[in-house]
Amino acid sequence: MQVRAVTVFSHPEDITQAAKVAATVRLVLEAADYDVQTTRWALPPFPLLAADRAAAVDLARRMDAALPGYGLDYVALGPALPERPETYAWLPEMLAGATRVFASAVVADDEGIHPAAVQASADVMAALAPLAPNGFANLRFAALASVPPGAPFFPAAYAPRHLRRGDVLVALALEAADLAVTVFSAAATAEEARAALVAALESHGARLASLAAAAAEKHGGRFLGVDFSLAPFPDDAVSLGAALERLGVPALGSHGSLAAAAFLADAIDRAAFPRAGFSGLMLPVLEDTVLAARAAEGMLSVKDLLLFSAMCGTGLDTVPLPGDTSADQLAAVLADVAALARRLRKPLTARLMPMPGKQAGDAVKFDFPYFANSRVMPLQAAPLGGALMAEAYDLRPRS
Repeated sequence: MQVRAVTVFSHPEDITQAAKVAATVRLVLEAADYDVQTTRWALPPFPLLAADRAAAVDLARRMDAALPGYGLDYVALGPALPERPETYAWLPEMLAGATRVFASAVVADDEGIHPAAVQASADVMAALAPLAPNGFANLRFAALASVPPGAPFFPAAYAPRHLRRGDVLVALALEAADLAVTVFSAAATAEEARAALVAALESHGARLASLAAAAAEKHGGRFLGVDFSLAPFPDDAVSLGAALERLGVPALGSHGSLAAAAFLADAIDRAAFPRAGFSGLMLPVLEDTVLAARAAEGMLSVKDLLLFSAMCGTGLDTVPLPGDTSADQLAAVLADVAALARRLRKPLTARLMPMPGKQAGDAVKFDFPYFANSRVMPLQAAPLGGALMAEAYDLRPRS
């Protein structure tokens, strides 16, 4: 297990303090034998910081250029907002020339589902797809449905709208799929597997929280919590797909997979630790060797991933799609994600990656250590219309 990111949240003007908090937390965790991959910085939603397109693009360039001098690896500029509909169209230009910058867009929130924002976010994904080989520009963008501030995983991370100047928050995003692989491999029964995973999450969660909170306080930072979404790495030993199959599923995507996903999500829910962000079931296709393999075999579909998201997942993540997928088709997928989030009152994201020049079934190979090779997944989606896309609406949660 390692820490994928120490994520700090602040205003742009407080970068010095934010960087000190991030560096101190990192040093303390590494001294305690936790490997830390990155330190990341998240701002309040960029529409609150930029009055127009030029200012937003300038913000992205300035933040991108500032990071190395402060020892920070990446910055998230937060989401475009439904009350500022023009801000969605700024995102492709903001992300095009700033490779360390991430951003997002709200498609659903406490006010409900916003069809115009759904379409605008799909337009962003379609515009970003051809800007980099293998659609990599979309790696730095996600649509957000009911995602609160303070989630440490990128691209979803953003600081609270009303964060005061001088306030710095910090949360930890963990890469911990190996915990599930280890305990599920050794367990003879479901109860034994769950008890072992809960114990591991609670032990690490308590230790990490204690260390990070004390370290953050040294520079006036406030610790928010740990996001135990058990993120994977492209190695079978750190694969959530492998963990689910160790429970008894012959191949992820076959019947029984939903039961395994629900079981793992339940174990995370039962564990007691200071929570931030999702702390749910994360299934990023291209970041997980087993998920990537099952997608390549045709065992795992986009609809399967949506179904797993209903079991306290985090949504659709790093999903390779045909390069000719239209914005209208992407909008149909985002509408499903938004509906799940509002009906279940849970945070979900969508990071969809149309692969330029690729068709369904084509191999995709990456010279990128955080991605596994796979194939383009077919997408059964047609453009939506009618009442579903006419105006904002909400769904009553099932009690």
